[in-house]
Amino acid sequence: MRIYVAGHRGMVGGAILRQLQAKGDHQLITRTSAELDLTDQAAVQAFFAEEKPDQVILAAAKVGGIVANNSYPAQFIYENLMIECNVIHAAYLAGVQKLLQLGSSCIYPKMADQPMAEAALLTGPLEPTNEPYAIAKIAGIKLCESYNRQYGTDYRSVMPTNLYGPGDNFHPENSHVLPALIRRFHLAAQSGADEVVIWGSGKPRREFLHVDDMAAASLFVLGLDAEIYAANTESMLSHINVGSGSDISIRELAEMVAGITGFTGKITQDASKPDGTMRKLMDVSRLAQMGWHSSIALEDGIKGTYDWFLTLDTDELRQK
Repeated sequence: MRIYVAGHRGMVGGAILRQLQAKGDHQLITRTSAELDLTDQAAVQAFFAEEKPDQVILAAAKVGGIVANNSYPAQFIYENLMIECNVIHAAYLAGVQKLLQLGSSCIYPKMADQPMAEAALLTGPLEPTNEPYAIAKIAGIKLCESYNRQYGTDYRSVMPTNLYGPGDNFHPENSHVLPALIRRFHLAAQSGADEVVIWGSGKPRREFLHVDDMAAASLFVLGLDAEIYAANTESMLSHINVGSGSDISIRELAEMVAGITGFTGKITQDASKPDGTMRKLMDVSRLAQMGWHSSIALEDGIKGTYDWFLTLDTDELRQK
């Protein structure tokens, strides 16, 4: 089996690649962005024609936090749309029957009922700060469904909750909440600071999933028998949520990270900063019915991520 993993140097793609390598029974195909520009249609089609993969895992994407999404909305929608269109269409042209596309929980409406079920898709306005990225990810789902309906392919989509783990982005401006807290509390502990200030009231609740769990879920969904997959999805509502099924307040998360990093000072909230959506929890019952559940507890996962973070040297830390 020849499997092309697009985005293998990213956090999720890297975790998927490691798990496939551990199995050792596949021929894995990878390309860096310097070797293959996925926004270049001709280059992507030439790559597929030459390599002829049997399966494709599409984990490549342009990603970032609120600041990045607000600063570069055109790049976020354009690059992600181009990547999805090029890879999915080239896979079809090359005769690839099975493909897995990774999306994001931001596809759901800002005011979606909690926990967010797959059926909430396209039922209301999106969160404005990441709408361009969300639109691109919704398009990816609909691309897969449309090719399945017209050409009889087996292209599937999984929508992860907030992910974290080795390979995460710890950049002070472009990172997501958990790696940002790890960096902030680590630096505070190392400098002997007596206080760390976090944005907002600390009351919003978020769900987190370790990237190794996400990789395992992705391979589980990719490997599902077609009849089982079809029986648990719909042709025009075929995506599957992936999460832990539980959430935690930002205040509780900050206290957990403080304990792991050794910070013993005071944690205060800056109430002048926005809270954002008060709750974002995925309904993972569809995946549970198929037989998959997460296995890495949040505290254990954060400890492992912090251990990996400590292996970064000063120059890497600046870039991360």
